[in-house]
Amino acid sequence: MKLPRKRITQIFPFLLPLRVAQRKAFFYTGMRLDGHIYAKTLHDELLPHKLFSADNGLYNPNTGFDMIYQENKVFNLKLVAKTLNGLLIKPGETFSFWQMVRHADKDTPYKDGLTITDGILGTAQSGGICQMSNLLFWVFLHSPLTIVERHPHVAKVPTMRDGEPQGVDATINEGWLDLKVKNETDVTFQIGIAFDSANITGSLFTDKAMPFIYEIDGKDLSYFRKNGKVYQKISIYRLEMASDTREVLSESLLYENVCEINYQLPEGTNIVDKG
Repeated sequence: MKLPRKRITQIFPFLLPLRVAQRKAFFYTGMRLDGHIYAKTLHDELLPHKLFSADNGLYNPNTGFDMIYQENKVFNLKLVAKTLNGLLIKPGETFSFWQMVRHADKDTPYKDGLTITDGILGTAQSGGICQMSNLLFWVFLHSPLTIVERHPHVAKVPTMRDGEPQGVDATINEGWLDLKVKNETDVTFQIGIAFDSANITGSLFTDKAMPFIYEIDGKDLSYFRKNGKVYQKISIYRLEMASDTREVLSESLLYENVCEINYQLPEGTNIVDKG
């Protein structure tokens, strides 16, 4: 069997900081030249109409790692939240996770939290902040905002969030992977982030009442095995409904999500072999 080719930074690890700095320089230069108008206005007062809100548990005791990493993750999330809470996404503007979060640790360094690298759960400085991108993506899906850039986790571990279909995560990696949505409506949207002792809450507010609400549905969930690895595939749909009657007015396919499964599936799960 042919072994996967190693990256140059795997052969010479001391080159990694230089490579990261190079990627970040190209990353942000590209955004200055891509024609998007990026949302940057923070507003202290929340807009009057709440379109959608979702809670997400902060602490996961089942990782196999010391709970200090959960505490550190919460610390990191609160640093990130300061750059996002109250952000306005005006008509014609694009939200970029990294445009807002890039300097979140300027005055106070991130702590070591849990992160998934090459499908393996480990620790790293700033670990855990992808919980924020996951939450924001779930909130954005419940709006008419247009997905510009979103990346699934290459390898999936069990989610902490209940009541959501599979395949609605959004991983981020500064210099490589971003989360972006564009406001192509005439409505101004605003991000709200709040914490209590056990949860983080992500909300989306608007400057005018919306005639529609949205639901997300996952369809055609399946599993297949390829080259000895098990993958999950699911189609993600958005339903637009009337705010007053909840009548479904339209349904659209947003994307198809495929990712590797890095945990034991329930006994009897149908897995199709694809070679």
